[in-house]
Amino acid sequence: MKKPAIAVSDARGVRSLHIGGEAIQSSMKIGEPFALALDYTRCMMGFLLFYPEPREVLMIGLGGGSLAKFFFRQFRKTAVRVIEVDERIVTTARTHFALPPDDGRLRVEVADGAEALSPECCDVLVVDAYHDEAHVPKLASAEFYAAAYLALQDKGAMVVNFMDDDPLFDQYLQRLEAAFGGAVLVLRALYDPNIIAFAFKGLPARVSWDELRRRAARLESRLDLPFSKYVRRLRPMNRSNGGELLLGP
Repeated sequence: MKKPAIAVSDARGVRSLHIGGEAIQSSMKIGEPFALALDYTRCMMGFLLFYPEPREVLMIGLGGGSLAKFFFRQFRKTAVRVIEVDERIVTTARTHFALPPDDGRLRVEVADGAEALSPECCDVLVVDAYHDEAHVPKLASAEFYAAAYLALQDKGAMVVNFMDDDPLFDQYLQRLEAAFGGAVLVLRALYDPNIIAFAFKGLPARVSWDELRRRAARLESRLDLPFSKYVRRLRPMNRSNGGELLLGP
């Protein structure tokens, strides 16, 4: 099967990656290569409200490497392993998007992400993988989500990026909830047409809104991302008993 074309464009101080069309797959502020340029990638960091100290991150899907670079720069004690199916994308990320070379904390592998999971191999699993602007189906199967649950250590989080117009989103979400015993939250991106799903293992089934606001303030100070807005966005799309956000049944 012919591989999609890869292109890189620069405009107004931002470099963007395009795979198979004009749609932007990843972006980087040329003057701030380790910052998260796209809104939806910043929203994916919302899992830190619930699991703030990742130790071993496994990412499926590299793109321009924005998320990998953010973890690498901001979490110095965290090991980051990235699985990318297309070797050309790895080369592009390294030559055009300032992705650092592999070292003791960062490792990028060319492989099939659907086959990359093993029991307790990470405590944070990030899935942001698209083909021809569609979510990769085998990375949203019931079997994959079941394997994802087992891939997390006794406590951890899974983060999945979806497009808000995906006709299969409800089906994917039901599969994710089944695999994680209902411990799933969703967050609509602030500006981009994305919905981020967070699935949790081994965490408390509820947390007070007051506590979430305190956590958001600390994270905003540390990472300069709008976590307070993320807390407000969580309320309308997830279950609450009034004073608490419910993470499980």
